[in-house]
Amino acid sequence: MAKPLVALLSGAGISTDSGIPDYRGPNGLWRRDPEAEKLVTYEYYMTDPEIRRRSWRMRRENGTLQARPNAAHRAVAELERSGVPVRVITQNVDGLHQLAGMPARKVLELHGSARAVVCTGCGARGPMEDALARVEAGEADPPCLECGGILKPATVMFGERLDPVVLGQAVAVTKACQVFIAVGSSLQVQPAAGLAAVAADHGARLVIVNAEPTPYDDRADEVVREPIGTALPALLGTLSG
Repeated sequence: MAKPLVALLSGAGISTDSGIPDYRGPNGLWRRDPEAEKLVTYEYYMTDPEIRRRSWRMRRENGTLQARPNAAHRAVAELERSGVPVRVITQNVDGLHQLAGMPARKVLELHGSARAVVCTGCGARGPMEDALARVEAGEADPPCLECGGILKPATVMFGERLDPVVLGQAVAVTKACQVFIAVGSSLQVQPAAGLAAVAADHGARLVIVNAEPTPYDDRADEVVREPIGTALPALLGTLSG
């Protein structure tokens, strides 16, 4: 018998055990420092050199590139290795699903990747590590080496639209899956949040694993409030048999 296609939508909550703070939780970044939101807002970033300099300092200090996958990331990769068809749709930009062993082609990064930089002028891409090394060496706002344009992380900032190809693939996976698990997401940021409803509308079993209530809890077949690091591996273990 064919194994059911499992789609997993992951938000910031899946990575907090890896030391990456979430944004909207009780101790989230935006609650602690409302000014921080400007650092990832496209208009401010492009027009204010001081915002860019602060943004580069923040990226040097936040440790995202040093973070390692945790038990939840590993459990997702293990489910995929067991032969269950798995697709990850992630709101995260940390690349931890891939580091845990998920094939990159099976991970859809809705909000891009913090592990790369892109030039807003010519579109050239490169590793974030190289750009941060330049900051370390004294370049407060390193320009593109190809054209001198403004470099930004290859993430979707506030005020930018999602990549329509990636979003289209995410919608297609959501419509096709038999099980849809939303984990560590507040399900408040559209269009990602709306995928939970799309899955339910297309007959998928909807499971929500999150510490706080979400707007889609009443549509879910199951809501899990336990800590993600233990709850998700247990839940996925029931699917691999």
